[in-house]
Amino acid sequence: MRYCPALFVSAPASGQGKTTVTAALAAYHRSQGRRVRVFKTGPDFIDPGILEQASGHPVYQLDLWMGGEADCRSRLYQAAGEADLILIEGVMGLFDGQPSSADFSRQFGIPILVVIDASAMAQTFAALAYGLSQLDTGLTFYGVVANRVASARHAEMLTERLPSTLKFCGALPRCAEISLPERHLGLLQASELPDIQQRIAQAAQLWAEHGDTSLPTAVTFAPAALPLAGLALQGIRIAVARDAAFSFLYRANLEMLTTLGAELRYFSPLHDSTLPEADSLYFPGGYPELHLEQLAGNTVMLSAIRAHHEAGKPIVAECGGMLYTLQSLRDKQGHQESLLGLLDGSAVMQPRLTALALQSVTLPQGSLRGHTFHYSKLESDLIPVARGACPNGNKTSEGVYQKQRLTASYIHFYFPSNPHAAAQLFLP
Repeated sequence: MRYCPALFVSAPASGQGKTTVTAALAAYHRSQGRRVRVFKTGPDFIDPGILEQASGHPVYQLDLWMGGEADCRSRLYQAAGEADLILIEGVMGLFDGQPSSADFSRQFGIPILVVIDASAMAQTFAALAYGLSQLDTGLTFYGVVANRVASARHAEMLTERLPSTLKFCGALPRCAEISLPERHLGLLQASELPDIQQRIAQAAQLWAEHGDTSLPTAVTFAPAALPLAGLALQGIRIAVARDAAFSFLYRANLEMLTTLGAELRYFSPLHDSTLPEADSLYFPGGYPELHLEQLAGNTVMLSAIRAHHEAGKPIVAECGGMLYTLQSLRDKQGHQESLLGLLDGSAVMQPRLTALALQSVTLPQGSLRGHTFHYSKLESDLIPVARGACPNGNKTSEGVYQKQRLTASYIHFYFPSNPHAAAQLFLP
């Protein structure tokens, strides 16, 4: 067993400021010389990048369904041996989804710190905080934080009816200098914010002035036995697309590929003129729609990828990566460009969310879990080799398309869910 102070940062809904508060906590305790490890629950690629800037360490996803209990337990156990504080940022609202953030907190006995956007409320703040703390008495609550507070008097009003049994952990003021800008898939990525370190430092300073700076009590973390992955990809070179257009990468996926024996080489479809020497290619999701002209204009790179495909070598393309493999993509402004053309069909960006769901899919190579989250619509007569299913009853069922050694889908696969199946996708 290992013991480490830990908090699970949740909220009544998305957009309350969980990432800002988690980053402020991480940066504050780091400034005090403490070793902080941060995790993000759910299938999120963007928040971890911000939390990495705050903690100074890699941030991994924890998901009871997508990765499984053993995967989560193993990562927490390892962190407990390295850290003075573990922070876990929840997903959406505390009780949203299945499994929910509440389920995760209960599973591992981690106390909950609730963040509430108090900008449009006063004494009713207490009712919302109390309701969250009492809906499931099996949960352990650490306390509540008021976010985007207008003044000291406003903070006093928020606490007037708060029960003494529910700890008030602070009131972060409304402050443009610590706000995190958003776009259609969530917050802007850390790499797109040149002042991200200043924003985080300011948030940490405000936490020092207005928040609870004590460490929570230690939580007990047990080890987990994970199946041996083997070396199925020993000697295989995988070129991974990684730039502003293709940035939605699970650290756990990359580490799984190297654990399986692969050698990873990174390249940019936006900027590079040549492919690295590689046996397989991996195109993760991202924002190809924001870089259409540059992707289409890099004709040397397009030709190199087409030649790789024509040679019968493996390619894995997820979501934005799949869009890149289509004949064309049209953005929200109606601008359209021709792309790789490895798959027949095109995609059009939509004004509203098209799909958001966990997905499990059984391929010829094996079963994999993951999720889908996109604003585009695929227009194609392609027949999928398999379709995903959502464990929560959501009707979303994303197709997986295979042509020669290309595997493409809107699904972002989580490779640790089945290392053997993931390896088969990349094997020449």
